[in-house]
Amino acid sequence: MSKINTEYLQKCIDTVVKSYDFLNNSEVGSIEYEVFRNSLVKGFEMTLEQSGKLLKKKITPFLVSKKAADMLTFKEIFREANKCSLISNEETERWMAYRDNRNTTAHDYGESFAEETLKLIPDFLNDVRNLKRIIDND
Repeated sequence: MSKINTEYLQKCIDTVVKSYDFLNNSEVGSIEYEVFRNSLVKGFEMTLEQSGKLLKKKITPFLVSKKAADMLTFKEIFREANKCSLISNEETERWMAYRDNRNTTAHDYGESFAEETLKLIPDFLNDVRNLKRIIDND
C-alpha cells in the first residue's frame, strides 16, 4: 500500500489550532471573536471531512474490496476502523459525536450551535492528531 498523503489534513489541523488560539485571545462578543469562531467552525468541518476521506483510504486494504469501502458512510468508516483496532471504542464514540455536530451545522449556523462546537475542539484536536499518526503509520 502506498503512503497516504496527510499534508492537507495537517494544514487543516493547523488552521483549527490557530483559529482556536485567536478565538481564545479575543473578547467575547467582538467582531474578531465572531470571525475567529466562524473560522474555527468551518475549519472543524473541513478537518472532519478530510479525516473521514483519509481514514477510508487507510481501512480499504482491510475490507473485501475497494467497492465495499466506497459504499461506507462516514460513521461506518470509523466503526470499521474500530473493528480493525485502529481506534478505540471511546474514540469511535467521539467521532460519531463530531459527525452529529457537523450534520447540525448544515442546518443551524446559530450562535448556540457554534458554542456547542467550541466545546468539542480540545478533544477533537487530540483525536484528529492521533488519527493523523495512525494514517501516517505504515
